Amino acid sequence: VQLQASGGGLVQAGGSLRLSCAASEHAVRTYAVSWFRQAPGKGRQFVAGSSARGDGTRYSDSVKGRFTIFRDRAKSTVYLQMNSLEPEDTAVYYCAADRTGLFRPISTDRSTYDYWGQGTLVTVSS
Repeated sequence: VQLQASGGGLVQAGGSLRLSCAASEHAVRTYAVSWFRQAPGKGRQFVAGSSARGDGTRYSDSVKGRFTIFRDRAKSTVYLQMNSLEPEDTAVYYCAADRTGLFRPISTDRSTYDYWGQGTLVTVSS
């Protein structure tokens, strides 16, 4: 399964960006898909996740109310809509897929995920 992340860029604080994670039709329909991020000098952290059935989401406390994860099955893509961006959101963002996501809740543990995209850089200026 290949995941292709895109949509990163430079934005001012308070602005918005939408990240895309293109995957196979099978993955979008049956895998849990989440976004993680890694800021300079820090570990990779969970940001948001979408359940395999597409009927549930989960967010880290730091982005709750500002970010939204959703799927477009017709386009085989999972999106991360990011609003009210802050300089602290600056990081490389990765999408990841959990092939056994149908059988468990959305995981925040990066070791749970089987497939990873290449990452896309988001820079938020103050």
